[in-house]
Amino acid sequence: MIKRLLVLACGVMLHAALLVAKDNPTLDILIRNAWVFDGTGSDSVQVDVGISGERIVFIGRAEAAMQAEREIDGTGLYLSPGFIDPHTHQNGRLSSENAQTRALLRCLRQGVTTIFAGNDGSGPLPIGETLRQWEMEGIGVNAALFVPHGSVRAAVMGYRNIGASPDQIERMKGLVEASMKEGAFGLSTGLFYTPGFFSTTDEVIELSKVAAAYGGVYDTHQRDEGSQNIGVINSVKEVLEIAEKAAIPVHFSHIKVSGKPSWGKSEEIIRMVEEAHRKGLKVTANQYPYLASRTGLGSALVPAWVRDGGTSAMRQRFKDETLRDSILRGIAESIEVRTGTADLLFLSIPSDTFLNGKSVGEIAGIWGVKPEEAVLRILAEKSPSVHSFSMSEDDLLNFMRQPWVMVGSDGGGGHPRAFGTFPRVLRRYVLDKGVLSLAQAIHKSSGLTAETFNVKQRGFIKQGYYADIILFDPKTIQDNATFDDAEQMASGVSYVIVNGKLTIDNGKYTQVLAGKALRLNEGAE
Repeated sequence: MIKRLLVLACGVMLHAALLVAKDNPTLDILIRNAWVFDGTGSDSVQVDVGISGERIVFIGRAEAAMQAEREIDGTGLYLSPGFIDPHTHQNGRLSSENAQTRALLRCLRQGVTTIFAGNDGSGPLPIGETLRQWEMEGIGVNAALFVPHGSVRAAVMGYRNIGASPDQIERMKGLVEASMKEGAFGLSTGLFYTPGFFSTTDEVIELSKVAAAYGGVYDTHQRDEGSQNIGVINSVKEVLEIAEKAAIPVHFSHIKVSGKPSWGKSEEIIRMVEEAHRKGLKVTANQYPYLASRTGLGSALVPAWVRDGGTSAMRQRFKDETLRDSILRGIAESIEVRTGTADLLFLSIPSDTFLNGKSVGEIAGIWGVKPEEAVLRILAEKSPSVHSFSMSEDDLLNFMRQPWVMVGSDGGGGHPRAFGTFPRVLRRYVLDKGVLSLAQAIHKSSGLTAETFNVKQRGFIKQGYYADIILFDPKTIQDNATFDDAEQMASGVSYVIVNGKLTIDNGKYTQVLAGKALRLNEGAE
């Protein structure tokens, strides 16, 4: 009954679209017979969708005589807006000399047509130069950038653990303003990482005010997601303080509760965010559907004071015998707080046959030393990444159910989330477990993200919007990447259309680079 009513309503609302299509009956692409989720969170309706150029020009019941250069039979498939990933580390791939790398098939195969980069305070400067490069060379997905706070701070102050002077604050504000004018969507911080960790809340507030003046968002890897420094609750308070004092929408990247001592605190964090909403603050988050994170081994386990000044300074401190015991104690405490056991820290370095796939505990056993000593020895020569199985599914599900939490991969390399995040949500948490409805999951992967970050005319199936569209098979949609074999493409996404161009056609990549470099407030007509 609900679907019949929705079909009738859709026909009334989109009568104008039908008239447009009659006036110009030849479309570039016409998709018939698919069940269409429009990205709003509403249930699906079975309608046809027509594309001309870069835009959706028709939604409704197409007449048999309506013609198109290409017709796609969507029988048995679900059609939705292309997914928007608010948190990635793909900017290096988009800037590759290799066109196949710039295609970002790992994203397209998931149904992702738009990504953000420059997250965690790390990314390219100047923003405008990178966007122009992407436009000139061609990219496979639409891509947007944040102003990376860590890169801004490093440009002005280096990697030192010092407070910013008024002059340095002004210079950093100048870089943020220039980046916003060049099209950045907001300011991103990595307050857990060097050099962001060394910044004060007041510094971040001042820079966030600049981003707010241009309509930007504050996106953050908050200072602590567990109990490694100020604690996750105090860290959430800091983010909400920034929201209030800078008058800016704030967004928690990969929201989680990390480490056994902090498990269960998702409920308190949710209450804090809901209270912020009642006060009129705009607070959202993204989340990846895995219980293990991936980050640099040094960032994960070495105390911040040891990392002051960057990698070379850290390694010099490793050699100082007067500091050695303090450093080892700090690493041991981080292992305990983060996972409780070094056997749950898996190194992911495909280029290193000795370290790859082994845990810190295994390496320690091979060398006959304590885990903290193994960490120090590894970092004295290398800078590997590590998988940290530090989350509980109860917390993950608590966050997933919140209407203000969207899907995001944090995808780069070496973790299955880069290849499987969006299909995993659909398969595991919608179709298998029923944690979310399909309409909710699609909204959290498209429309909610577009609205949160002011991505114009994308994220919804609407007449006049850019034709970023996917069709997937609910029977076969599946993430295939695992922690043992992280770089396996997802399956089940049959068609991907980016800006009106077929990039995945009946499961095959067309070699088309149809993505655009996006700029804040650009594209509205």
